[in-house]
Amino acid sequence: MTALKDAARAAVDRHADELIRLSERLHADPETAWEEHRAAAAVPELLDRAGFAVTSSYLGLDTAFHASFGTGPTRIALCAEYDALPGLGHACGHNLIAASSIGAALGLAAVADDAGVTVEVYGTPAEEGGGGKIELLDRGAFAGVDLAMMVHPAPVDVAEARPFAVSHSKISYTGKSAHAAAYPEAGINAADAFTVAQVAIGLLRQQIPASARVHGVVTHAGDAPNAIPEHATGRWYVRAETLAELAELEPRVLRAFEAGALATGCELAVEPESKPYAEFRADEAALAAYRANALELGREFAPDGTASRMNRASTDMGNVSQVVPAIHPYIGIGSLPATNHQREFAAHCVGGTAQRALLDGAIALAWTGVDRAVAP
Repeated sequence: MTALKDAARAAVDRHADELIRLSERLHADPETAWEEHRAAAAVPELLDRAGFAVTSSYLGLDTAFHASFGTGPTRIALCAEYDALPGLGHACGHNLIAASSIGAALGLAAVADDAGVTVEVYGTPAEEGGGGKIELLDRGAFAGVDLAMMVHPAPVDVAEARPFAVSHSKISYTGKSAHAAAYPEAGINAADAFTVAQVAIGLLRQQIPASARVHGVVTHAGDAPNAIPEHATGRWYVRAETLAELAELEPRVLRAFEAGALATGCELAVEPESKPYAEFRADEAALAAYRANALELGREFAPDGTASRMNRASTDMGNVSQVVPAIHPYIGIGSLPATNHQREFAAHCVGGTAQRALLDGAIALAWTGVDRAVAP
């Protein structure tokens, strides 16, 4: 096994400069969910040159791809995310996720025949609220995979993902416009409906589990101060420990939005933005292997605490983990006090520490794939 791991690491090292350039290219050109056309073309370029069979617009999704190499009996899948956050760019480091998964795939490809591996890379769009992996699962992706993996940037290293289940909804109120000074009684205020709903949600928080989360933003609530807002829209997330708990909590939150409609006379529309993201089911053997491999590379795992809480962030990789064995460790980029989804964190997703995390993540994932393939 040592020889296989040495060969996999050497392959990652050979491609290090190209992987760093890929990460920096994505970072400089962020694209949001379902709009990642340039990223979906750029990310598999290295794989194509290395002899992978690449399928673009995979399973009918324009910004998804699939790449495969080898014919071994053990199918190892690497997930590449590359969508950015609206207004924040790569403040969750998906540029590093994509590059580290490509690096891991190249490392495994170098030993595919000797290790008995088929290497697969799934380009998975729209993790930041769009549920790209869920769409791929619904269309037959990941079937028969022996292990699916990715590594996610965070302030510090944490091996085990424990994300919340989450639902994503677009909330819309429709009222009636009127002159706010001359004819206010003729209007039905859609912005007021959100105010009532948010107060109701704030009061609800006392009666929900301490681990649950309800949060959102009003994205539009009128156009002029002298016109009563006819339309108001927002995006809201509800999080719970499991899908089962989420199913119990979400109707209670919906009643708060219904209260806004009832109090103001507005019409309410609730539109799911994707299917709910599931909690994560980690493959314990693969997780132990990743931990050992990361330690061998000199990584240090952080104790529980504020800095390590990124492992609670929801991900559609949780849905993958419900279907096939999977891991989703977090790799530190030395960003503190900056944390994910801050502009300062985005700035840390390029440069020396980020580059080391990219390459360490690629090697640790490749080694973990070798461990799975040659396990007795």
